[in-house]
Amino acid sequence: MKRTVSLILLTVVVLWAMVVDVRAASVVEEDFSRYFADLNGTFVLYDPATDTYRIHNSAQSNRRLAPCSTFKIFNSLIGLEVDVLDRDDAKTRLVWDGVQRDFESWNRDHTLASATRDSVVWYYQRLAERIGAERMQLYLDRIGYGNRDISGGLTRFWLQSSLQISAREQVELLARLHAGKLPFAEETRAIVLRNITLSSDNGVRLLGKTGSGFRDGKWILGWFVGYVERAGKVYVFATNVEGTDDAGGGRARTITRAILQDLGLL
Repeated sequence: MKRTVSLILLTVVVLWAMVVDVRAASVVEEDFSRYFADLNGTFVLYDPATDTYRIHNSAQSNRRLAPCSTFKIFNSLIGLEVDVLDRDDAKTRLVWDGVQRDFESWNRDHTLASATRDSVVWYYQRLAERIGAERMQLYLDRIGYGNRDISGGLTRFWLQSSLQISAREQVELLARLHAGKLPFAEETRAIVLRNITLSSDNGVRLLGKTGSGFRDGKWILGWFVGYVERAGKVYVFATNVEGTDDAGGGRARTITRAILQDLGLL
């Protein structure tokens, strides 16, 4: 009963936030093409304090693509919120099935924290199965995640399948998440944000998650989404890249870090 009441209250907050957020934000068009070289891509940076976006390649920023492993952020949030994952990370351990996969780090038992760090697909496929299609769809509808389409199958819909989201939408969702305007408890948010923390040095905290699309032996799609926290402020970012090869999440992360450093945010 208590959780039901809390969920209702959070939903009211989300609906109110969506009404407030219809105001027009400021948008600054940027030319960061020198960072992308031969790749088609976009970089979106949002400053909630000034309600300002800085965007490279606006057309690409609104183009919906498969989220790939960036969806692990919301898969984690939903799993925690519906209690198929414990708040104690040690109790989120899932046993490896013994199947040898391409990445050695996947071939062992994992907890939520380690599965997030190593981007372990099998862990999140099993988590999605435990959440179930009904609850997964409910939350994607409630938060407005991209096209909200999970028809590609419960263990595949985010992996170059039916679910798609744009870089601009990624940033908008992440901004609302950080501000507590999505239907997730504070403890749930804190756990997931801790799990995607990549560094915390000299008063600057970088949080992020990559995602990569693979076809015919080549990396053709890359994402890096997250936050920079510094001097009491938060900046929300999303980068995606597309190419015929070498266009994975690692490339998107490298591009993002270079831009953020040149902007004086890292």
